[in-house]
Formats: sequence, C-alpha cells, structure tokens
Amino acid sequence: MISASLVKELREKSGAGMLDCKKALEAVDGNFEEAMDWLREKGKSTAAKKADRIAAEGLAAIQIEGNEAVIVEVNAETDFVAKNEEFRSLVDEILKTLLKNDVSTMEEAMNLPTSEGTIQELFTEKTSKIGEKLSFRRFKKLIKKDSESFGSYLHMGGKIAVLTVIDGASEEVAKDVSMHAAAMRPSYLRRDEVPSEEVEKEKLVLKEQAMNEGKPADIAEKMVMGRLNKFYKEICLEEQPFVKDNDLTVESYVKNNGGSITDMIRFEVGEGIEKKQENFAEEVAKQINGN
Repeated sequence: MISASLVKELREKSGAGMLDCKKALEAVDGNFEEAMDWLREKGKSTAAKKADRIAAEGLAAIQIEGNEAVIVEVNAETDFVAKNEEFRSLVDEILKTLLKNDVSTMEEAMNLPTSEGTIQELFTEKTSKIGEKLSFRRFKKLIKKDSESFGSYLHMGGKIAVLTVIDGASEEVAKDVSMHAAAMRPSYLRRDEVPSEEVEKEKLVLKEQAMNEGKPADIAEKMVMGRLNKFYKEICLEEQPFVKDNDLTVESYVKNNGGSITDMIRFEVGEGIEKKQENFAEEVAKQINGN
C-alpha cells in the first residue's frame, strides 16, 4: 500500500501531478528514486507525443550583465501558459545559462548544463509538468565594447523584444532606438545587409507594377530605382523616419547624439510560425467521442 505522505513527497520533489506520482510509486513498489526515474521517462514520452504540435505563443526576453547581453524567444502553445510562473522561471534559467556560457548555435545551447540538467532535459521535464509543447526557438548573445551602450526594450510584457548596441551614445539613446524598432518592425540594420535575392525579387515586382501602369521600359527602370529606395526605408532601421521625430532618420537621430548603430536584434513571438486554426466545435466533438 502506497502511503499518501509518500505520494505527497514525490509530488513536491518532482512537480508532477498527484495521480502520476501515485502511478509511479505503484509501478516500482514504492521505491522513491525509481519513481523519480519513472516520472522522468514519462516526461520524455509526453514530450515526444507533443513534438508535432504548434507552439506559437510564448515570451521574448533579454538579460544584460556588464558588457554581455542575451535575447531569447521561448514558445508555448497558449498565451495562458506563457504567463505562468513556471514558464517564466524556465525563460529566466535559459537567460542565466546562456550568459554564463559562450555558445552560438542552438545545438550547443540545448546541451548546456543548468541546475536541473541540460536545457534539452529541462524542456522535456517542463513539457511534462506544464502539459503543453514548449520550444526554445532562437537566441542571440551580444558582447559590446566599453564605448558602446546596450538598449533593451520589451513590448506587451515580452511579445516583442529588441536589443540594440550603439557606439558613442548613451543608453537612453540606445533604448529610444529599441523602442522605435519594436514599433516599426525593421528587418535589417542597413541596406547592405539585405540579401541580394530579396532585392532582385522586389525589383521584379516593382518593374511589373510600373509596366502595368503603362510606362515604357526605360521609364519603368527609373521608377524602380526610386521605389526601391522607399523599400529600403521600410525595412532598414537606419533609413526609417524616427518615430519621435519624422524629420530625422534613425541614423541621423543617433548621429546627432554622437553615436552610430552597431547592431540590432528584434524578436517578435511567433513571427513566421503558421498558427494552427482551432475548430472549437470539432475539439468538443473529439472530447465527447473520447478521441
């Protein structure tokens, strides 16, 4: 007979549900350590079952320590889970771990040790505990020089996170640039970062538009160049009109404050992830039919 106190102790240590703890202890004849292993294995199984589900909610977060900063996006299936303390502590643990280690790839990051196993193992455990698919989507670690300032900004509690590095200007200027980037959604810092294939594709679209307006080919070519400049102003941070003063570009605003923009990272939660469209009636029918 498994005692209620043993079930309670296992629940407190593992964070698993009461029923799962009781099943674990029964499966291993009350051996506490084996029950912990049983729950971990169950966690792996649970995580595997959820692997093909879509996690497009979550948090983007930033942590800065001295001359180092990390920005991350961690996803969950629902906004409700993204707001709970368990999920937020997971994000905090990832930020702290990344700051302590020098890694650049997601594979390296997932194998980093935390206080509760590797980041990969942490996700497996939290997926089981929270009951939703969780995923670590992306991160970037930046190291600045002493002459540079970090500017960080979180919008809507972490739906959008922007981290900028400004050389020669204050942290306040850097934060202004981050706030601008959060609102205006630049894809690149400057035009030489825009991939050539993206530029060529845009040129074809613009030329087609001009030809459809009945313009001769030579006039269409000239129109393309003018419209291409507008395209750059929309997607390049430095060329965008500054939100606090439309008479200035972002680059001019920073330059007027004695600086230049070194880097800008903008993460928007769920950006580019095709979200599953839920059919509520279908979901209810599945539950009634036991599927």
